[in-house]
Amino acid sequence: MLSNLPKSARIIEVGPRDGLQNEATILSWKEKLQFIDMLVAAGLKSIEITSFVRSSKIPQMGDAKELFEAVSKKDYFSSISTPCLVPNMKGMENALALGVKEIAIFTSTSNTFNQKNINATIEESIERFEPVVKAATQNGIKIRGYVSTVFGCPYEGETSIETLKFLLKKLQEFGCYEVSLGDTIGVANPLQTKKILEQIQDEIEFDKVAMHFHDTRGMALANILSSLEMGITNFDSSAGGLGGCPYAVGSSGNVATEDVVYLLHSMGIETGIDMKKLSQASELILGKLKKQSPSKFLNTYLVSGK
Repeated sequence: MLSNLPKSARIIEVGPRDGLQNEATILSWKEKLQFIDMLVAAGLKSIEITSFVRSSKIPQMGDAKELFEAVSKKDYFSSISTPCLVPNMKGMENALALGVKEIAIFTSTSNTFNQKNINATIEESIERFEPVVKAATQNGIKIRGYVSTVFGCPYEGETSIETLKFLLKKLQEFGCYEVSLGDTIGVANPLQTKKILEQIQDEIEFDKVAMHFHDTRGMALANILSSLEMGITNFDSSAGGLGGCPYAVGSSGNVATEDVVYLLHSMGIETGIDMKKLSQASELILGKLKKQSPSKFLNTYLVSGK
């Protein structure tokens, strides 16, 4: 173990979208913009900004237009990756009108989860994305893919590796430059992580794979270590550990960016992220949400200041 570590790794910060959309407190777009500004200042180059969804369904993302317009006017906009989640063609039309340069599409290895989440079967979700992908391709928009419940589903339990392979094939055919594999409810373990990656290594190049772990059972960092050993260098995480899964009782948020960065830096793996500035960004947003962070590193920083 730990004999095949990379020199650097890439963090995809999902706090402004995946994190905040599952928080009960609804922040203004100006508060979110301040958060994003601080994340950029901390050195993050890939930040999931928002999602173009119905505000009646996810009111936390009801300010997508205002927030994206504000971010797109920033000097840093052209130098960072800003994927925005697009669930359907209506969302894509809104994204196109604003000049979005990167979208994210999502599906699941579980039909039940897919129906609960987006009211579509796996096959229907693929069909729904065909016009979205066509519009993105025609307009030179990059596409990132998400696959949820890769390691387990709250309704179906273990999910199919064959379904995962099918989705990897489809998402690559759609032109996704990267596919994020989600441990949506935080049930994965390091051995399972290794086995699943071994089973898909002929289906997709690992530099096109990102891992998305929730830390419900405290296993996220161990799973990241297992992923690193397998050659994965892209990891989704959320500043301060924001977020959760509304479909899984007791499911905690995404693994905290601070904890992931500390793990990587402590092993000599570069990320380009300034830990102090990152922690300050998390401190700001947690204060606005009036909540504590599950991040071990961040809580230590807030007490000691270093």
